[in-house]
Amino acid sequence: MSAKHKLFEGAIILTGAGLISRIMGFFFRIFLSHAFGEESVGLYQLVFPVYALCLSLSTAGIQTALSRMTAEKAALGRASEARSILGISLTITLFISFAEILVVQKNASFIAISFLGDERCTDLLMIISYALPCAAVHSCICGYYFGLQNTRLPAVSQLIEQAVRIVSVLLLFFFTQNSGRTPSIRLAAAGIAVGEFVSALFAAHALSRQGSLIRTFSTKNITRNIRELLGLSLPLTANRTVVTLLQSVEAASIPVCLKLYGLNTSAALSLYGVLTGMALPCIQFPSAITNSVGTVLIPAVSATSTSGNRPAVIRLLKKAVGSCFILGLACCLFFLIFGRLIGTVLFHSSTAGKFILTLAWICPFLYTNTSLFSAINGYGKTTSTFLINACGLIIRIGSVFFIIPHFGIQGYLWGLLASQLTVSVLAFIVLAVHVSKE
Repeated sequence: MSAKHKLFEGAIILTGAGLISRIMGFFFRIFLSHAFGEESVGLYQLVFPVYALCLSLSTAGIQTALSRMTAEKAALGRASEARSILGISLTITLFISFAEILVVQKNASFIAISFLGDERCTDLLMIISYALPCAAVHSCICGYYFGLQNTRLPAVSQLIEQAVRIVSVLLLFFFTQNSGRTPSIRLAAAGIAVGEFVSALFAAHALSRQGSLIRTFSTKNITRNIRELLGLSLPLTANRTVVTLLQSVEAASIPVCLKLYGLNTSAALSLYGVLTGMALPCIQFPSAITNSVGTVLIPAVSATSTSGNRPAVIRLLKKAVGSCFILGLACCLFFLIFGRLIGTVLFHSSTAGKFILTLAWICPFLYTNTSLFSAINGYGKTTSTFLINACGLIIRIGSVFFIIPHFGIQGYLWGLLASQLTVSVLAFIVLAVHVSKE
């Protein structure tokens, strides 16, 4: 099967799973906003930067490196070596994840008060930390299958994770309510841990049916593969960690700067909850398609460029990037027309509708950036993606600290627009330069 057909088939499978998962998650967020309120949703969203930072340290760089290395080994007919790299990746990520559990749980109160600015986040951090080892297993196995350009297992495991998360939260909510107690937003954090646990079990079971990983190991291969894996994953991990750290500073600072604008704690958290828990997920909903294209584009570009077929790479990039941009334009028009209606009808929030209307303008750039970054990573130019992301984040953080105190949350929305436009221009230039050098 050609690279183009593999890309198309993989993107279709991931898109289908992604859209179903996004639809489930979309209505789940509506349930959260109605069941727990905007302020509780704001607290729930506030712990995600810490969770994302932990994942960046333990899995993000290794998953991308594993996917790229698996694609290269498979293209060279060295399947057993690819499985050996998977075993090494699992060992490393699990070790880091368990260490993160100890660090987060020991310092949960300090992180909640000093970094997130709200002691009520302590319990949420304790609960969500249990998801880290499960996410590590799930992430590595999916990265391995992405490298083989086999998207079926990652797609099914994604649906299982989302379904189990939602069902577990609903069951816990109604059980708590029927027992006469008031349901807490902690139930939503517990749902993340349960969903990751079940999806990790499913992925591990599916992998075990293909044979033991231990049989693929040899002392010579382990030493060489560890060096190769770490050589590629450490820069990726460092890049992702710095980017995620900047994102965490950005997210944690928004409620603080809203208070400088004149809002009290409750109003600031509510506004933050509407933005990050309602408006942004709505805008990002169609990105299930572009994320799917981006995920399969990394190994596709890597494998095709390894074969030295430059015209095939260019055709691949034109189709992927062009499709994402057209989708972004269509979604921009849709949200401009129906944004206010979506906020009012689905979330019962006119504020959410206003946010969606403003954020609609980032769609063409947001969706295109996914494919651009994936293509650049497929060439192994991870430092370029880091620098571009850092530029975008500096613009956003600047809007948080210097514009929000004077113009409120609207200033942050302006910063988002400027950031996405800048990132798109820089990523396109970098990719064009790399393609021309082939």
